[in-house]
Amino acid sequence: MLYAMIAKDAPGALQTRLDTRPVHLEHLKSLGKKLVFAGALLDAEEKPEGSIVVFEAESLEEAEKLAAADPFVPAGVFASYEVKRWRLAINNSGAEL
Repeated sequence: MLYAMIAKDAPGALQTRLDTRPVHLEHLKSLGKKLVFAGALLDAEEKPEGSIVVFEAESLEEAEKLAAADPFVPAGVFASYEVKRWRLAINNSGAEL
């Protein structure tokens, strides 16, 4: 099953995001096939203002644990985040999901 973490950055968190990004990326890589895709939400100036991360997990509880383990969470990058069950309806990306 797929789950999406939708996160909004805390005001003024850009530098913390940039400082934490290397460990964040290593964490995401360590998830292997549990990570379907991930990326930053961008504002009008192309600066990060949040994130979307899609996990493959057996349950909402597992997906919530995966989200909470993201280094951006304890670093205070996110003002808020939620994890929701997600269903792929259309995939024009060419990526196999």
